[in-house]
Amino acid sequence: MGIRLKRLAALIRKEMVQLVRDRTTLGIMLAIPFIELFLFAYAVDMTVDHIPTAVADLSQDVRSRQLIKALELSGYFDVELILENEAQVIDAIDRGRVRAGLVIPPGLAAEVERGRGQVLILLDGSDSFTVQSGYSAAVAVVQDQALQLMAEKVGRLGSQVDTALFRLPIQTSTHILFNPVMDDLVFIVPAMAAMLLQLMTVNLTAMAVVRERELGTLEQLLVTPIRPMELMIAKMVPNVLLAAFGMSGVTLAGVFWFGVPFRGDPWLFAGLSVLFLVCGLGLGLLVSTVTRTQKEAQQVSVLLMLFSLLLTGFIYPRETMPMAVRVVGDLIPLTYFIRIVRGIFTKGVGLSFVQNDVVVLAIYAAVVMTVAAGTFQKRLD
Repeated sequence: MGIRLKRLAALIRKEMVQLVRDRTTLGIMLAIPFIELFLFAYAVDMTVDHIPTAVADLSQDVRSRQLIKALELSGYFDVELILENEAQVIDAIDRGRVRAGLVIPPGLAAEVERGRGQVLILLDGSDSFTVQSGYSAAVAVVQDQALQLMAEKVGRLGSQVDTALFRLPIQTSTHILFNPVMDDLVFIVPAMAAMLLQLMTVNLTAMAVVRERELGTLEQLLVTPIRPMELMIAKMVPNVLLAAFGMSGVTLAGVFWFGVPFRGDPWLFAGLSVLFLVCGLGLGLLVSTVTRTQKEAQQVSVLLMLFSLLLTGFIYPRETMPMAVRVVGDLIPLTYFIRIVRGIFTKGVGLSFVQNDVVVLAIYAAVVMTVAAGTFQKRLD
């Protein structure tokens, strides 16, 4: 049988009318390419500069001040904390206040004159981009300073001096904290577990509620004596168990199969994961209230996942993003949980080190669950 153009034109017209009438789907499909373009253009920058840095200057002489100034002028390091010793610098990196540290031992100027100057560079190994950019930049800055000092010394002693007899007057000793071999899995696995937890909670909750509405069974449930809040809790519990099982599997596989070390308290990790679960479930319920079909819910979930991949620090460093883009990332709970999970998983820190992010997540969970529950019941009414 041949194709009848009149009938085909009628079918195409019908599909176009349906597409135009479904304004939510049409809007999302038209917006996603532009959102991806602007996100990749403004948010994705793998060259990290202006790294927050702590300095412990135990020398306090002209050479140490010159070195600190050279680090700042390079544009790669911003000295935000002046501390007293190496232990305080490591503590600041543990807490996430800085990503790099410089420790200058006493008597740097005298040691430089003897050709034996030594400084210590500390880098946060839980952030692979900081390690890559920070290591190269720190070594380059110190070597440049050393070459300038050698040139000054040769100038004082005379141009006939054989420079091959001199060693560089300043040497760097660089320590990569938490990830000395710079294994990318140490950076990826904890964040992957967090991403999986959000993906499962949001998608499963949103799809479950929308599916009931789309099939017409939601109204049938509501004519029974059950209350909307009871129905909402019943939708959550299986998804919580499934998401917890999935995250446990990823975590165990990372530790025992890929050899990523788990340095923190597993019970603290589990407890804060439950808090993050509540945030994900609340987001899922919000998605279910603004969408009417499973297709729409899936599209919104994909958009949320795209934002989570790019704006939360999952892969790309947030420090390089414009302020407006970072504000959008602040609205996603994964931003805070990634810092928590990397702190506990990779650094082995306790609750006191991640308490600010925990407080934000607790407030986020309370707000999103309240709004989601109210909106959910309003839509049912």
